[in-house]
Amino acid sequence: MSGALSVSTFARSLTGETAFDVLAVARRLKSTGKDVIELQIGDSPYPSATAAIKAGKAAIEAGQTRYCPSMGLPEFRESAANLVRAEFAIPATAVNVVVAAGAKPFEQFFCELFLDPGDHVLVFQPAFPTYEPNIARRGAKPVYVPLRQENAFRPDLDAIEAFIKEPLAKAIFLNSPHNPTGGVATKADLAAIANLVRGTKVAVFSDEPYCHMVWGDRHHSLLAEPGMMEQCVAAYTFSKSYSMSGWRCGFAVTSPPFAELIGKMINTTLSCAPPFVQLAGKAAMEDDPSERDGVMRKFRAKVELLVAELRTVDGVTVLLPAGTFYVFPNVEPICRRLGITSHGLAMYLLEGADDRLGVACLGGECFGEAGRGFLRFSCAEPDDRLVQAVRFLAEAITRADRVRAYLTAHPRYRLG
Repeated sequence: MSGALSVSTFARSLTGETAFDVLAVARRLKSTGKDVIELQIGDSPYPSATAAIKAGKAAIEAGQTRYCPSMGLPEFRESAANLVRAEFAIPATAVNVVVAAGAKPFEQFFCELFLDPGDHVLVFQPAFPTYEPNIARRGAKPVYVPLRQENAFRPDLDAIEAFIKEPLAKAIFLNSPHNPTGGVATKADLAAIANLVRGTKVAVFSDEPYCHMVWGDRHHSLLAEPGMMEQCVAAYTFSKSYSMSGWRCGFAVTSPPFAELIGKMINTTLSCAPPFVQLAGKAAMEDDPSERDGVMRKFRAKVELLVAELRTVDGVTVLLPAGTFYVFPNVEPICRRLGITSHGLAMYLLEGADDRLGVACLGGECFGEAGRGFLRFSCAEPDDRLVQAVRFLAEAITRADRVRAYLTAHPRYRLG
């Protein structure tokens, strides 16, 4: 065969979520008999919402398995609008809602809606790994600003004020509650951000998958601030609140004209989100929220347990996250002492620290340069396994011979 095809520059540069790469390694090791405590990926350990399972089965049996409107089923859009209006004070009705397969597609649709080649996008880092490729897909440029542990990983308002004055400024990616740090933008933060961007040419993507995982207060959305419906697209998912990650159900809220344009993008890519999935999601939203809130309390207890355990490890500094089911400890002193990068430390815990047991987590640099020196643990394991994972960490970092052997075999993880 001659004339081999060449792929695009974008395809060659494409990166994805390292969590799925580490997941593959963890599953491979488990298949060989190794015991792996899996804290690497943001998936719920709990069953999907009872109402969703019941309604999804009934919808399939009723024949809700064909095409439906690209914007979403009217009854789902109405239910989603009711939820964000009642729980987050967002002034939405059904015309503000558009439905897709989870929250992640809306990153791409937002970029297609607002970005042209050369535009600048403010991204707070550490950042969810799929933001950058979706910005790159449009030929735009991310402008990174660090989130800092000493500021509880809240967005830097001065950085936003400086950014919107740039001539090429076009968009901001805002993620609260924040993955991977657990930081949460306060109501005052969001009001200040709204005051800064209101009336400018800058659009905001407000990524809110963890809206029911706010531990100290309650969730606040930028869309609840006056005038933000015309400058913001907010994305929500059922993966976290209702343990429905595999169902792939999510929705966005924005102004009706923007929602209709995103609907056209769905029409020309996905056609529609599966109607039986939407009906399952509708049931989850409308059912008594006590089941959902009970699961959220379980997550909060797991987070508190993991933080308490990590605080017993010498060389670890960790905040109690204000939201999400991730814990983001600073392990820089340990990395310096061992001469290993933070993701190298994560992979050592999985592959090299012990022959029979491993812990799967992520190095903070998987979320960008600002994450170096941190680890991200999810809480998606039973409580006793969380305790076991931290005690394993404490022991593993004392095995200097094991660390040296791992770095010899994997020199890319040496701390430069």
